[in-house]
Amino acid sequence: MIFNKKNKMNLKTPKNKKIKVKYFVYIFIIYVVFAYTFYYTMKSNPKITNEEFINFLLNGGSIKTFEEMSIPKVVNSTVNFFLNIDFREPSTLLNTSILSQGKTEETVVVEHNDDYSNLEELKDISSYIEDPNPVDVNNPIIYIYNTHQLENYDNKNLDIYGITPNVLMASYILKEKLNKLGISTIVEDTNMSDFLSINGWGSSSSYKASRLLIMDKKSKYSSLKYFIDIHRDSITKEVSTANIEGKSYAKILFVVGLEHDNYKANLETVTNINNLFNEYYPGLSRGIYKKEGPGVDGIYNQDISGNSILIEVGGYENNIEEVFNTIEAISDVLYKYIKG
Repeated sequence: MIFNKKNKMNLKTPKNKKIKVKYFVYIFIIYVVFAYTFYYTMKSNPKITNEEFINFLLNGGSIKTFEEMSIPKVVNSTVNFFLNIDFREPSTLLNTSILSQGKTEETVVVEHNDDYSNLEELKDISSYIEDPNPVDVNNPIIYIYNTHQLENYDNKNLDIYGITPNVLMASYILKEKLNKLGISTIVEDTNMSDFLSINGWGSSSSYKASRLLIMDKKSKYSSLKYFIDIHRDSITKEVSTANIEGKSYAKILFVVGLEHDNYKANLETVTNINNLFNEYYPGLSRGIYKKEGPGVDGIYNQDISGNSILIEVGGYENNIEEVFNTIEAISDVLYKYIKG
């Protein structure tokens, strides 16, 4: 403690404390630079394909394996521990009490988004995936396809490996699950983006394109009874995620178009399936969304069969493990529904 000539106390920070802070800052900067150099080096040199990743998940692998290997996550955890700052949540850099002043609670509106006009943007973050386990299925009864094939899921900690989880990946996983349960299933593996380009069509013609593929499979396999179009909704994670018995799931939503004569049969089918979800996985389903009117398709190729099912699996912020858990639930419910 030091007093000046006017007997006022001067408070000085000890030199050794300044040095410690200084070295901590230097080490932290080096640590961050190293981590993100590593991150972008890995990003330019992917080590695993989407197809290999699907089989990794099917063989019991967990996305947590990749999360723990992510150095940026380690950096973020360290900074969060010392400074209570989370780089994934920019608001933590500021005083949260200030941010919350005058803020009112927002009302979340849940709805289904048909828009696929961002196809070119999706091509930068999602990609076509080949079937990792192609097999000839005799007399399939389920045909799975994706009208919007590149609708993606969160790939945090996966993008550095070149992994781009999307609805096509979810479809392949569902196919494997159903076939193991003895329900013969096939997946449409045509590259939809290429199919649209070859025909000179834009993203607005996606349902026209998938219709041609459905009709082709229907004529090839007379055994087909169920036609499942898997999509991903554009809702936030708060709305798209469910926790059931400590396990995180991507919520589902059934969509039924009302602008065709066959809609009552479709509505009955999805109502029965949705009831099973509510019985065995309460909270997983967001319900049934009936669509008609201007600005929507209103048909979704569901006039082709009374067992046409359009199902939204999760949102863009769900990770593939949450989607995987939901796919397991879907395969279980479909088994119960089909086998009675």
